[in-house]
Amino acid sequence: MRGDAPLSMRNITRGEVKNASLSQLKALSDELREEIFRTVSECGGHLASNLGTVELTVALHRVFDFPQDKLIFDVGHQCYTHKLLSGRAELFRTLRKEGGISGFPKREESAYDCYDTGHAGTAISAAIGLAKARDLKGEKYEVIALVGDGSFQNGLVYEALNSLRTLNTHILVILNDNGMSISPTEGGMHDLLKEIRGGASDDAALFTRFGLSYMGAVNGNDLSALLPALEEAKGRLKEESVLLHVSTRKGQGYPFSENAPTETHGLSPHPAHREYAQALGEELSRMAEEDERIVAVTAAMTDSLGLRPFFEKFPSRAFDVGICEEHACVLSASLAAGGMKPYYAIYSTFLQRAYDEVIHDVAGQNLPVTFCIDRAGIVGADGETHQGVFDLSYLSPIPNLAVAIPRNIAQFRAMLRMSAGYGGPLSIRYPKEGEEGETSPVEMGKFEVLHSSMSDITVLAAGERCIGLAQKLLARAEQKGFSFTLVNACFLKPLDTELLLSLSGKYVVTIEDNVAIGGLGDAVRRFYGDSKKVLSFGLRDAFIPHGEVRSLAQKYGLDADEIFAAIEECHARG
Repeated sequence: MRGDAPLSMRNITRGEVKNASLSQLKALSDELREEIFRTVSECGGHLASNLGTVELTVALHRVFDFPQDKLIFDVGHQCYTHKLLSGRAELFRTLRKEGGISGFPKREESAYDCYDTGHAGTAISAAIGLAKARDLKGEKYEVIALVGDGSFQNGLVYEALNSLRTLNTHILVILNDNGMSISPTEGGMHDLLKEIRGGASDDAALFTRFGLSYMGAVNGNDLSALLPALEEAKGRLKEESVLLHVSTRKGQGYPFSENAPTETHGLSPHPAHREYAQALGEELSRMAEEDERIVAVTAAMTDSLGLRPFFEKFPSRAFDVGICEEHACVLSASLAAGGMKPYYAIYSTFLQRAYDEVIHDVAGQNLPVTFCIDRAGIVGADGETHQGVFDLSYLSPIPNLAVAIPRNIAQFRAMLRMSAGYGGPLSIRYPKEGEEGETSPVEMGKFEVLHSSMSDITVLAAGERCIGLAQKLLARAEQKGFSFTLVNACFLKPLDTELLLSLSGKYVVTIEDNVAIGGLGDAVRRFYGDSKKVLSFGLRDAFIPHGEVRSLAQKYGLDADEIFAAIEECHARG
């Protein structure tokens, strides 16, 4: 390019990035940062992490040859600059919208996205696998895993590193060290990285033991430092694997985000309704004042799960173990074995990572751990890797484990209070937001009749969203001159068999914000056998993409017209 004419992300080419001057790259970084801020402000998304990795991503595109070379983002929510530089700038305003581009890497979206990610700790394993496939096929390209320091607490990282020498391949690991996951990182690895960053280079021997040549720490927001470091790392890959340690600032360029990286980690495009997480923090703190056995456990999600008030009030009884979901589960089990009453708060999609421990360590020993499962059901904009639509199915087969589903925040509070005196494992699953509402006292395994009629039809609905849908269907039915009994199926396990046996009608309809396979509908159908006609409505057997919650629910199985037509047909048959 002639002179220092500005580059535009709208139509930038690979050649322009590679031939640009330092001043042009800095100006491009500013433009990218402004676009990310503008779009996330409108569409929602992950702000602080993307603001912090703009220069690092620009430098990677300058030094490496994507998509021939492979870049894997651990977790993946910091990939916005990569998307803008890989031909998706014109689509960027559709970020996280239904039919638009994803907020995470997606292979089906672009050749530049070589591996889908959404959960922490997977990138190094994936990089080793891609590199080994390259070697076996005799191909020539580089593989880079971009991993945050929060992910470096995850056990999968060390399982991958443990095999690096054995598998005898070369990869570049970029450790993006900003001292944060969603919340500030804590623990031994955090302290070690801080010491290395401060110049205690002897501690970097940990990485060389795994077969990584250590470089750093480099200022990851300074292109003049990054570019030569990446060129050197690229040259070393001919002979060895490399770990390049870069230090970035989360929220870089926007002081309000730099000063509040936790609060600006993820932004919602709309004002939030009442969050269940807030109720969890409030209720658990009140309960802990009366019961010294109560402790709270989380895996790097203190603020997102509403536990900050508990952590501040009861610091000696609050445990954030970093992105280590399995460890958090075993820690909860052992705390319970030692006489405490642990509450493990976690997103539905992340509890999947601790499934083995839920079975063997908690339920297998019948220990009184309460799982507070947030973001259950369709979560919307974060897409496939974050939809909490499997928990009813994967929890219901586990012996000893009770599964509760509150219909509003008031009932959630009542379930928490009930759990304090419950002597076994319990899971309570709930969406992000809801209504406070009202409730009657909660009894383990007992449903709640919300509307009774003389109809042959009973609708069992599980959870706030499905109760709301069923109430709208009831109003619609009454307008057409018929009615049905509406029941809040607030426990999947144990089922309220007494109530189910008392139903004299011919038809039972179940509605749940969970995949249809293995959830409430299957449990009720198994209970009745051939004695009643059971019509089950849940989410289809599919990975649900990003989009708006209600639209996705309707599209993937909870269609109000379809359900009403089935209820109306039952009424017509009598």
